[in-house]
Amino acid sequence: MSSLTEKDRPIVQLLLSAGTCPRCILRFCRVGSQMLYRHPHEDLMKDLQEFLKNNQEKEDTACLDVADPPCKRMRLEHREEGADGQKHNGAIPQVPEADDGSAAMESSAVKVCNVCLGILQEFCEADFVKKMCQKVNSADYQFTSFVFSVSLPPQLSVRETPVQVIISLCFRNLGLPLAKDDIVQLKEAYKWIIHPQLSEELGVPADGKSLFEVSVVFAHPETDEECHFLATACPDCFKPAKNKQSVFTRMAVIKALEKIKEEDFLKHFPCPPSSPKKLCDALEIQCNNGAVFVAGRYNKYSRNLPQTPWIIDGERKLESSVEELISEHLMAEFKADSFNFSSSGREDVDVRTLGNGRPFAIELVNPRRIRFTAEEMKRLQQAINDSSDKIQVRDLQLVTRSAIGRMKEGEEEKTKTYSALIWTDKAIQREDIAFLDDIKELKLDQKTPLRVLHRRPLAVRCRLIHTMRSEYIDEHHFRLHLKTQAGTYIKEFVHGDFGRTKPNIGSLLNRTADILELDVESVDVDWPPTLAD
Repeated sequence: MSSLTEKDRPIVQLLLSAGTCPRCILRFCRVGSQMLYRHPHEDLMKDLQEFLKNNQEKEDTACLDVADPPCKRMRLEHREEGADGQKHNGAIPQVPEADDGSAAMESSAVKVCNVCLGILQEFCEADFVKKMCQKVNSADYQFTSFVFSVSLPPQLSVRETPVQVIISLCFRNLGLPLAKDDIVQLKEAYKWIIHPQLSEELGVPADGKSLFEVSVVFAHPETDEECHFLATACPDCFKPAKNKQSVFTRMAVIKALEKIKEEDFLKHFPCPPSSPKKLCDALEIQCNNGAVFVAGRYNKYSRNLPQTPWIIDGERKLESSVEELISEHLMAEFKADSFNFSSSGREDVDVRTLGNGRPFAIELVNPRRIRFTAEEMKRLQQAINDSSDKIQVRDLQLVTRSAIGRMKEGEEEKTKTYSALIWTDKAIQREDIAFLDDIKELKLDQKTPLRVLHRRPLAVRCRLIHTMRSEYIDEHHFRLHLKTQAGTYIKEFVHGDFGRTKPNIGSLLNRTADILELDVESVDVDWPPTLAD
């Protein structure tokens, strides 16, 4: 095995004797050849045996040339053993006799690795890769590449620590420096082995920037409690967190291992670690596609339809919403797990949205289908429009996540046009309302309306009425067309909200006014792009 040198020999022999698998041995010997890790487990074992045998023969030949050959036993450091004579509680094992290594390798071949707990053994084989691919294919995702991720049990970091201690001491005796960063990380080695196999089975390349993720979650119940002593030694590292089932997360364990003193660690954990009885469990093989974003504009023609589900104290008030009428078709076609709806502002349940409609965007989470032609999007838009007479959508299209930001950019600076049907308690003539047409850039002070105070903070907001145009209907009714700054509360501008909006139509006309109907006629946001019919 050309990647190993004479200085690696005591490490190889010690780790094999302790029950470490060949791939973990390569990791700790800092072997960076990806191809070497992909060799079959049996071949790697034979290569290590050959490596030890060849080096042993060289030493035997060298010994014939000297009268008093040096002792072949290398002691790492003399440490006092525990009362029971076992190699734990602070005792560092010495490198075994430099024999041909066959006994160590014979036992190691049948054991679960004492470091990776079998991840670099059984879970690198073709059968497990095929099992992953069957899971991926059965999920029926569309993808052109993949990124592979793996979640490892936190106790693996605990088990690697005493091995690093042994190697560090060995190299110190040889007069060679060794940084922890030089060791090949288990997750990296596993990906080296799995990537080409997955790529071949799935027929697409591995790509670190791919939106389609294949992940596997490993657990090892037999050794779960091996992290627990760290909570006593470093309690500050283990804090309860939301959405975490255990405080013993990988990052928390690593942080504790960085803080704990070497001698304190060795008092609680065997060095080298013992071999477990069982392999790791592959708890989950998961697939996830990056979110897809669909944008468009909607018109709302009903005065009894909320934009989003109207639920109060767990009770649904109305049977549907704009959000649901649009999303149910998108969810079905994209085969997504869930969605998030957003729009450029919102209208009340009794307000219609006319004209070119209101811009909206929907994030479809973990979609199985991601590719749609322009013609397919047109058919999807038509299906939505045919399903209800309460809404219509237009300009339905796929967009990027970054493009959605344009819908929200400068939302307060955009203008919106409204049409309001207004009632007055005192009779009016045309000349009584004509002056409204001449008012430009009317400044309002709007205290948070009473009707939204339960969900909006109390504040006074300054808003502008850019222009107004009145249409006389009869002595108690007129229609008012308004162009306003986005975020203006139109209903409150009409009736005054008990003096919380100043000025208001009532105060301008010097009589009581109320709003009977309100329509949004345009939302002046130049997004998403208009599509040809």
